[in-house]
Amino acid sequence: MTRINIQNRYTYFMLKTNTVSHTPAGSKYKHGNLQMKPEIKSKSCLRPAPSTKNLDMSGRNFFMLYCTSSLLSAIVGVVIIMTLLISATSATAQKAIVGDTIYTMEGDPIVNGVVLIRDGKIERVGSVAEITIPADYEKFQGSVVTPGLIDARSVVGLAGYYNQDHDQDQLEYSHALQPDLRAIDAYNSREELVGFLLKNGITTVHTGHAPGAVISGQTMIVKTTGRTVDEALVDSTTALAITLGSVVRSNFDTPGTRSKGVSMLRQELIRAVEYAEKRSNADPERRPERDLRLEALADMLDGRLFALITAQRSQDIMTALRLQQEFGFPLIIDGAAEAYLLLDEIADAGVPVIIHPTMVRTRGDTENAAFDTSQKLSEAGIPFAFQSSYETYVPKTRIALFEAAVAVGYGLDRMTALRALTIETASLFGLDNRIGSLQNGKEADIVIFNGDPFEYTSRPTHVFINGRLLHEAN
Repeated sequence: MTRINIQNRYTYFMLKTNTVSHTPAGSKYKHGNLQMKPEIKSKSCLRPAPSTKNLDMSGRNFFMLYCTSSLLSAIVGVVIIMTLLISATSATAQKAIVGDTIYTMEGDPIVNGVVLIRDGKIERVGSVAEITIPADYEKFQGSVVTPGLIDARSVVGLAGYYNQDHDQDQLEYSHALQPDLRAIDAYNSREELVGFLLKNGITTVHTGHAPGAVISGQTMIVKTTGRTVDEALVDSTTALAITLGSVVRSNFDTPGTRSKGVSMLRQELIRAVEYAEKRSNADPERRPERDLRLEALADMLDGRLFALITAQRSQDIMTALRLQQEFGFPLIIDGAAEAYLLLDEIADAGVPVIIHPTMVRTRGDTENAAFDTSQKLSEAGIPFAFQSSYETYVPKTRIALFEAAVAVGYGLDRMTALRALTIETASLFGLDNRIGSLQNGKEADIVIFNGDPFEYTSRPTHVFINGRLLHEAN
């Protein structure tokens, strides 16, 4: 499968850290630096001074109190501003992370290692014996250090913690085919579940519309930080979420069968092929009017987006492979509960798998899911990644790390599991030049654990994103 470089897709929405200002034109705030008013006209106090003429003594006392309180308010304001500026500087200051064991994902683990961070990027990685930590670097220490973990498939930010209608935007039930629905328009960066992932070491998440419709909408990639979606954004449009299987019929009147669902999908793809040909016409006058549904599908056919096809049963996996052969889009199989029945076919197709949560509830299309499927994929040489997936019960999300830990308990090699949570998933989405390993120049997304990450009693003590300490355990 030809991997698409994520930076070539929808670069209009790509945000480069510390290079984009979201400040409205004419604002006093420019790249975080406060611009104070140039002068204060009143010399006696910081507010327009009322006249003191004809004031009695009590009035003069009141006036002095007025000026004093104004001056104190101004001083407090300056102190607050300076505190904020100092805090912002401290958050991005140079840091040194020392670990008993550092898993760089770029070679063998480093025993007694150190990672230096400067300006949000990894400056240097090596052993304590090789690297002298500068005196002005803030130092953090722990048992195990890894790259920030990546959740390869989620709905967090669209599906919320409260499990109520107002925070459930992951699946639109008005129609079974809606490729035009953008995840970026529904993502809530302040959702509590985003913070829950962060505290468990997940620094990047591929999230968006849920399985359950023939085409439920688009997905995106974000970091688990930011006040707004713009601040969190890594890639605004990553894939189209497509579902094959019996789950679709439980959500919609039509399709009622597998064949009908695939027929509807193929017909829409045929229309998209024609649309893609017309929109590439050199003559602008002969191009079609914009159709958001066909536009998204045409982008997928052109290789700008992945087809993320949820297929659990063996027959659905084979259908996904046939569709890929027919239309030539870049394919990722999601779920793949019965992948162990089709290892040769999947390997020959060169298609990666985002494996179902290891602890998925075995019912319906996932009734034959197994704890050791990821191990079998690994043995067959099939690239795979771990996911939290979509859950219909509170708290609405799993943790990909826990799913990987169970797979390790059922025979998956530990380093293979850790790579699947980091560099392999970054490579799958074309992000391995930015995240996924501890390498000079990459974004400083780092997790410190107090023990083996795959042990149930171990927890992240510190989580950094772009060099900023965003979680510190009590």
